[in-house]
Amino acid sequence: MNEALWYVYAVVRPFEGAPPDGVRGLDGEPPRLIVHRGLCAAASPVPAADFDAAPLRAHLEDLDWLAATARAHQAVVSALSSVTCAIPLRLATVCRDTSGVRRLLDSGRARFVPALERLDGRVEWGVKVYAEAAAPEAAAAPEAKPASGREYLRRRLGQRQAREDTWRQAGALSRSLRQTLSGHAEAERLHRPQSARVCGQPGENVLNAAYLVPRERSAEFVALAERHGSRVAGVRVEVTGPWAPYSFAGAGDAEGGGGDGDDGSR
Repeated sequence: MNEALWYVYAVVRPFEGAPPDGVRGLDGEPPRLIVHRGLCAAASPVPAADFDAAPLRAHLEDLDWLAATARAHQAVVSALSSVTCAIPLRLATVCRDTSGVRRLLDSGRARFVPALERLDGRVEWGVKVYAEAAAPEAAAAPEAKPASGREYLRRRLGQRQAREDTWRQAGALSRSLRQTLSGHAEAERLHRPQSARVCGQPGENVLNAAYLVPRERSAEFVALAERHGSRVAGVRVEVTGPWAPYSFAGAGDAEGGGGDGDDGSR
C-alpha cells in the first residue's frame, strides 16, 4: 500500500479489549480503534488509489465494488454493535490520516456524545409490508384460455379489482401495524418504499419503516410484528434485524463522507 487513507466505519465509546474475533475491515485486518477525548473511531487504512476523491467517485458508479464495500462496512458495524453501542458513519467516510480521524471526532462531538447516550442498549428493527401481485393460491392455479373477448375483459377487470383490494388491505395493515409497533418502540422512522428491482423481493413495497427498540425487548417486538402481519392473505410483513441504529444516529451530519469536508478530515 503506497499512500494510505483512513476509512472510518463507526464511532463508539472506548471499551475494553479488541473488536470481536473474526471481523475484518476493508484491508483484510481487524479495524483499528483510534481513541480521542473520550470517543473512539473504528477505522482501517485503505489505498488512496481507490479511496481518494477522484477514484472514489468512479468506484461509487461500480455496483459490484459498492456492494462489496457496503458488506465490509456493515460487517464491522454489526460486530461492534454486538459488544457496545456503535454510531454508524456514512459509507465511504474517509480521512487523510489519523489526525483527520481525530478532527472528525472533534467536529462531530456535539452529535456523537448525545447519540451514544440516547442509543445505548438500543437496536434497530426494520419492518416492511409488501402487497403481493396475487394471492398465493390464485397464482398457483392457472386459468383456462378465455372463451371470448368478453370473458377476457371480465378476467382482466377481476384481476385489477383483486390487485386494488390487496393494495387497500396492505395500506390498512400498514397503518394498523405502525400504530401497534409505535407503542412498543422508542422511535419510528419512515423510509421511502423500495422498488421491486432494488429490494429483490416479490410484491410491491408499501411500508418501509425502522423502529428503535431496547435490546431486551426485541423478542417481544418481533413476535408482535410477525403476529400482527399474518392476518391478511396476499399481504406480507418482513421483519429484519437487529441492526445498529442507522436510522436514528443522524449519520451524515458531521463526517466528510467521500469528499473534502470542511472539517479538514481529508
